[in-house]
Amino acid sequence: MPNITTIGFAKKTLKNFLTLLKEANVTCLVDTRLNNTSQLSGFAKKNDLEYILEEFMGIKYLHRLDFAPTKEMLSDYKAKKISWDEYKDMYINLLKERKIEDNIEDLFEENETLCFLCSEHKHDHCHRSLLVDYIKNLRGNLNIIHL
Repeated sequence: MPNITTIGFAKKTLKNFLTLLKEANVTCLVDTRLNNTSQLSGFAKKNDLEYILEEFMGIKYLHRLDFAPTKEMLSDYKAKKISWDEYKDMYINLLKERKIEDNIEDLFEENETLCFLCSEHKHDHCHRSLLVDYIKNLRGNLNIIHL
């Protein structure tokens, strides 16, 4: 059964982050963030992260905005205007509207060990966990590992 992994960069040093990816044999990191150029991203800013991963780790970097929540949805959740359950329903509906099932097969064609990236330290209240569960429901036969 193929593995797919997820990781958040918050509360991790660069060394810890890269070690987790290496130990999980990740070959392709899929950035699912809406905004990946913020100064708050530290080492995980798009250009820096892409360079580190591809040049030093041999890990392909992809940014998939179709996997990101909308700005409004994310803002409302962070401001506690909507609950986790409301956010979850909105995000899953967004994935359905975007028909991501039409655009995920390319991720699995090359036997990549995928890792879905977001900023949140823990996966349990993050869209990356919702995303991989959604993909597992579409594809079946996947083992999810949260790094």
